[in-house]
Amino acid sequence: MKGFALWITGLPGSGKSTLADEIKKLYPKFIILRMDAFRKIVTPKPAYSGLERDIVYRSLVYLAKIMTGQGHNVIIDATGNLRKWRILARRLIPKYAEIYLKCPLEAAMKRERKRACTHKAPKGIYKKGAKGWPVPGMNVPYEEPRKPELTIETDVVSVNESVKSIKRLIAQTDINS
Repeated sequence: MKGFALWITGLPGSGKSTLADEIKKLYPKFIILRMDAFRKIVTPKPAYSGLERDIVYRSLVYLAKIMTGQGHNVIIDATGNLRKWRILARRLIPKYAEIYLKCPLEAAMKRERKRACTHKAPKGIYKKGAKGWPVPGMNVPYEEPRKPELTIETDVVSVNESVKSIKRLIAQTDINS
């Protein structure tokens, strides 16, 4: 039996890791693939160049494909700022859904400043972006999904309500977890 992949995408600070953790509590067999942790292994001293991002995201998609092919359900917790990587995942993973966390840049920046746990994400990412560091949504494009299975406005919708929406999506897709 094939597994299922949920890609939670959105700007840094939009709530991806928070929602991935909440879903994992409800579905303990889900495996979270966190881009920030993955990147630290694949590129210990990241340059965040376009080529490096492409290699790292394509590798993450391939890992998700292999895991779902072995029957595991995965949550991809990754900004995935370019649409092409999410399109690749949709093409390679038969059971796939995209969850877009729509969040204004200002709200994501405020949230990122206050967060205690970064889930291995770089600290002060938006401060670094203001100094020219490549940050999606600031000085690197973030391409919004065209047709995600679910869009959640995380500056308006609570974590609990967001989780309920994701649970409904999972129920509709008939995942065996």
